[in-house]
Amino acid sequence: MNFPFTVESKVKDIVNEMPKAADLFKKYRIDFCCGGNIPLEQAASEKSVDLKQLMEELKQVFIDNEGMEEDLSVWTESASDKIIDHIKDHYHRPLEEELTNLSPYVTKVSRVHGEHRPELLRVYELFYELKRELLEHTAKEEEIVFPLLQQLEDPNVENKEQIIQQIEELEKEHDHAGAILKELREITSDFTPPLDACGTYRLVYKRLELLEGETFMHVHLENNILFPRYIEA
Repeated sequence: MNFPFTVESKVKDIVNEMPKAADLFKKYRIDFCCGGNIPLEQAASEKSVDLKQLMEELKQVFIDNEGMEEDLSVWTESASDKIIDHIKDHYHRPLEEELTNLSPYVTKVSRVHGEHRPELLRVYELFYELKRELLEHTAKEEEIVFPLLQQLEDPNVENKEQIIQQIEELEKEHDHAGAILKELREITSDFTPPLDACGTYRLVYKRLELLEGETFMHVHLENNILFPRYIEA
């Protein structure tokens, strides 16, 4: 199969067709969810990434992941109801669990090491801000917005503009969560603990990085797959 992407391919479209590309974009700090509606060439330029090298690495991801059509179906071909269920089961429930489980570790590390590592105090603040935002956000999606989206399936629905406004508000909340994650990555030097870091310290950084990746994929699925079906319609 020929490599299907060019430097003019939009970042979000590459991830739509090849989800594993998200890992590569995350490595180079290329935003594929909230800011993914730009050509790859522009995204690389904005992050001072060597475009030729990036294309070579994308080709390798493509080669390594050929034959993953089954994994891609939930991104591009599934009915909206199925995508909503997928978001709830694979992102909302695990997110709730991880935020709960990670909280005491973040608190402990900031308390024990914050005096000598002041960035950990900021990690503490940002994590709990992110936790509050994401829990409120996912609850609103499930209780209000997802049921409204299902109303839009009816061509005679009368409050379409109000529903669209709800979607746009969710996208703004996605942007805010992305900004928090960006600051977390910056102040932790790409989630790299110091050489003398204890096990809990390392655990927090590793799980924050995993949380970032899952959140980006969650946002991407909504912003670039689910929501456009209703806004563009």
